Amino acid sequence: MNCPQCQHDDSKVIDSRTSGDVIRRRRECLRCEERFTTHERIEMRVPWVLKRSGKREPFTREKLLRGVALACRKRPVDSDAMEALAIRVEQALSNLREEEVPSTTVGELVIGELKRVDEVAYVRFASVYRAFESVEQFIDAIRPLREASLETPVGAELAPDGPPSA
Repeated sequence: MNCPQCQHDDSKVIDSRTSGDVIRRRRECLRCEERFTTHERIEMRVPWVLKRSGKREPFTREKLLRGVALACRKRPVDSDAMEALAIRVEQALSNLREEEVPSTTVGELVIGELKRVDEVAYVRFASVYRAFESVEQFIDAIRPLREASLETPVGAELAPDGPPSA
């Protein structure tokens, strides 16, 4: 690991912390004593993405996060929730064990995850991803969300599981 200040390639670890699938390490350069942070994660084998244009590109979590962040802009979704969503999508892609997947597969995975995280972000992402061209397409995307919320009685999420105790 090269020091960002002097580019020296030797440092010592001062502190390590685990956060989900990432290990955060605080390091100190042995030459200039600059302190810096590194993040380590298991490198997952993810497939190449085949775009609609026919172009192939490697899957990148950063590109996925940019799209999710745009959909979640000004919504009550924190960066940890977006990172967790990206991890779930990346894990699902890895589990496919395919060399190449269509971009539609990635898009549908993101849409499914966003639907659970934030309904507005889901509609935003779906409208761009599926290239909505009419109000009817928005209504078709919103209808299942509305029906699901109408089917859930108020306070049902607070009801205990199983029969009441005596």
